[in-house]
Amino acid sequence: MIKKNITKKDLINKLTYKTGFSSNFSKKLCDDLILIITENINTGHLNIKNFGTFKTIFKKKRIGRNPKTKKEFIISARNSISFRASKKIIDSLDSFI
Repeated sequence: MIKKNITKKDLINKLTYKTGFSSNFSKKLCDDLILIITENINTGHLNIKNFGTFKTIFKKKRIGRNPKTKKEFIISARNSISFRASKKIIDSLDSFI
């Protein structure tokens, strides 16, 4: 399996190709979607039906270690995002196997 990350530009190009919208309009749609998701995740969690759930989680301060030099350092406390795919998405992925 080849791992390929999709960039925002790739997403805009695919949206433009599939819908026939202009690339400027597709860029605006992507930007607005990301903004809406970001604003709603800030409230604690966001559930998008038939897609998945985004949740904010708090990670405590901890000690990390550079595996090459074995030098320890402090990883600061921070908020992070957790995503759990819906059953429909998981089932559709399982059908490709």
